[in-house]
Amino acid sequence: MKNKNLAWTKTADDKSFKAGWRKMLHKRFQLLNGEVQEYDIKDEGLTVNILALTPENQIILVKVFRPGPEKVLQELPAGFIKPGEDPLEAARRELLEETGYTGNLELVTTTIDDGYSNCLRHCIIATNCRQVNTPTWDEPDEECEIVLMDLPQFRQHLRGGQLCDIEIGYLGLDHLNLL
Repeated sequence: MKNKNLAWTKTADDKSFKAGWRKMLHKRFQLLNGEVQEYDIKDEGLTVNILALTPENQIILVKVFRPGPEKVLQELPAGFIKPGEDPLEAARRELLEETGYTGNLELVTTTIDDGYSNCLRHCIIATNCRQVNTPTWDEPDEECEIVLMDLPQFRQHLRGGQLCDIEIGYLGLDHLNLL
């Protein structure tokens, strides 16, 4: 089989626009057959998603309302990386802000969010986490409740599909040999 370059050619500069509070990019590409297609891509940037464990291997989650599924979910702590901020610094900041916990942080990998987003998620594990402060939420929609879940319950929670960053949980547990 011949190795074929499947890359499309950009035909114009990206155009930014807003869709509600979400930033979007309008992109045009010429496909391999010469046809031009237009796509609207979520302009989301860089994030950190944290699998945080206490010394007793309890998983630290945040219970928070999510407007997409219109329900309260038990999620992994996460947030955006600020311009010029290192992913581990961002993870330490977000974990402390959302949960009041800190620990030993390690970057596991970086994943693509989805095929129609420019978001890159940095999968971080935080081990030996201890609560050193109370959470400090910047925005009213960030307010949440802290939940500690034991490892068997968390594995079941992952299998249940009721959190937004399932792959981060699996990647973190796999890295720690806890699957």
